Amino acid sequence: MFRGMARGAGGGTEAVVDRSSGGGGYRFRMKDLPETERPRERLFKVGPEALTHSELLAVILRTGSGEGSALDLARQLLAIGRVAAGAGRELGYLSEAPIEEICGVKGIGRAKAAQVKAAFELGKRAAAEVGRARTPVRCPSDVGQLFVKEMKHLDREQFRAVLLNTKNQLYADDLVLVGSLNESIVHPREIFKAAIRKSAAAVILVHNHPSGDPSPSPEDVDVTARLVEAGRILGIDVLDHVVVGEGRFVSMRESGAAWR
Repeated sequence: MFRGMARGAGGGTEAVVDRSSGGGGYRFRMKDLPETERPRERLFKVGPEALTHSELLAVILRTGSGEGSALDLARQLLAIGRVAAGAGRELGYLSEAPIEEICGVKGIGRAKAAQVKAAFELGKRAAAEVGRARTPVRCPSDVGQLFVKEMKHLDREQFRAVLLNTKNQLYADDLVLVGSLNESIVHPREIFKAAIRKSAAAVILVHNHPSGDPSPSPEDVDVTARLVEAGRILGIDVLDHVVVGEGRFVSMRESGAAWR
């Protein structure tokens, strides 16, 4: 039977179930909570900032399973992160954990694991956008440092166009292409479309090498030279092409490649 309801750390409500009788006790369900104490309703009432980690995860998970409520499953996930990374680092661990590990938690199938990973990925992308917005670009390392952490572990090449305003402040970056770079698929039209639409004063190209070696390939040089010339015709300067590898990057402008 219930021994009572307890308020968890950060304000979350926890159900305490007495299983000492050997019968397993009553399995706590979300609808057993007063409506005003359910995570989703609390989010609308007091805002997401007031919810605990477990309550926010419960909102993402939406429903429980035969193993317990959405709150129970959320606490299981956080407990895994706490054991693996220590208290206070649970979310960081879960955000980087392979989806297979999350699927392996009892009561969390593929659909719930996908919801959790998608939510963490959106959070990372939002944080990256906020961190990059209006960042002044004074030298290649300013761009390299912004993207090296985000792109160094990608297993496929990504080609991005970083847009700058007249003050050389970064205000947008567009993912243009996923896949190997070559002249047949990297078309100036795709690279400069967003720059023209958003009235960019200049562009910096960024792409990664999944091999970890950021040394520009002959294809990188040829493609870049073509895009630099197209930028001159359009009146949009291509200031640099930064190639990201494993924890390091190369400025093709500084190396002299493609700029003649």
